[in-house]
Amino acid sequence: MTLRPDGFVHASGPVRVVFGRGALASVSEEVERLGMRRALVLTTPRQSGEGEDLLKGLGPLAVGVFSRATMHTPVEVTEEAVSILKELDADGIVALGGGSTTGLGKAIAARTGVPQVVVATTYAGSEVTPVLGETQDGVKRTRSGPEILPETVIYDPSLTDGLPVPASVSSGLNAMAHALEGLYARDRSPIFRLFAVEGLRAFRDSLPVLQQEPHNVSARDRALYAAWLCGTVLGGVGMSLHHKLCHTLGGALDLPHAETHAIVLPHTMAYLATEASEELTSAVELFGNPLGGALHDFASSLQAPLRLADLGVQESDLDGVADLALRSPYWSPKPLERDGIRRLLHDAWAGNRPTN
Repeated sequence: MTLRPDGFVHASGPVRVVFGRGALASVSEEVERLGMRRALVLTTPRQSGEGEDLLKGLGPLAVGVFSRATMHTPVEVTEEAVSILKELDADGIVALGGGSTTGLGKAIAARTGVPQVVVATTYAGSEVTPVLGETQDGVKRTRSGPEILPETVIYDPSLTDGLPVPASVSSGLNAMAHALEGLYARDRSPIFRLFAVEGLRAFRDSLPVLQQEPHNVSARDRALYAAWLCGTVLGGVGMSLHHKLCHTLGGALDLPHAETHAIVLPHTMAYLATEASEELTSAVELFGNPLGGALHDFASSLQAPLRLADLGVQESDLDGVADLALRSPYWSPKPLERDGIRRLLHDAWAGNRPTN
C-alpha cells in the first residue's frame, strides 16, 4: 500500500529507550542520569524476588521494594504505594515488570511528579505511552498527559527469555492491538503507520517461532522490538473501540488484561472492517483477508485464548458491558450501534470465528 501524506499532525513523547541484551546493567546509570538518589523499586508479587535482586544491584541508589502491583491499577493500591514512597522519602521509581507494574509507576508519577525508569519484562508496550488506566469501583477510566510518560525504558530481551509461552502470546497479541488501532486512529500519521506495520510484521514472524521454540533468542529479541514499536504507536494516537471494550471488560469483570485483548481483537477488527478497510490494508497484506477471520486463525495457531467464556465471563454479563462501553465511548471510525456491539461481545464470548 502506498501512503498518501495528504496532511497530518505528528507528535511523539520524549522517551529514552535503551535496548539490547545486557541492558539491565544500565539501570543504575539511568537512575543517576534522572537525578534519583532514593529510588523505590516496583514489582508484582510474582516478581518480588527479581525486585529484591534489582534493589541489591542499585545499592545506595534505592531504598525499598513495593511488590503489590496489580492488573488494572486499582486506585487503592496506588494510594498505598504513594504512602510508602513518602514514608521512605523516595525520589523516583524503577518499575520492573509488565503492564501492571508499569501502570502503578505511572499512577504514582502522575500524583507525585517523581521520575520513572521502566524495565520491561513482557510485550505489553504500555511503558512507552502517556496513557494511564485506573480502576475504582469496578470502572476503569483512562487519561493521558506528559506527567504519566516514563522518562526511560530499558528493554533487555534476556529478561523475557523465561516468559511462559501463553503469556508471551497473549502479551504479544495485546501489543498488536495497539498497532492495529493506530492504523485507523483519528490522529494517525505516516510515521506511526510505519511503526505499526513494522511492529505487526515482527510479531507475525516471531510469535509462531516462540510458540514452538520458547528459548529462541532471535525470536525473543524480535518480539520485544515489536512490543516497543507497537507501544510507541499507542503512545502517539488516540485509542478506539477495541481498547474501550477491553478496558470496560477488564474494569467491570476484573479480567486478565492481555488475554482479554487477545480474545477481543479479531472481533473488533471484523466490526470495523468495512469502514476502515483502506487504513487496514497493510494489516490485511500481513495476515490475510478477511482481517477478523485471519487474526482469529493466527491466534488459534498460537493456542491463544479465544473465548471470553473461558475467562469466567457469563453470557448474562454482556448486556451490562455493552451498556457501560457505550456510556462514554472512544472515537470510532464506525458509528457504534448497541446491537452490533452486543453481537461483537457475544462472538468474543463464544469464540466464533469472525466472517469479516
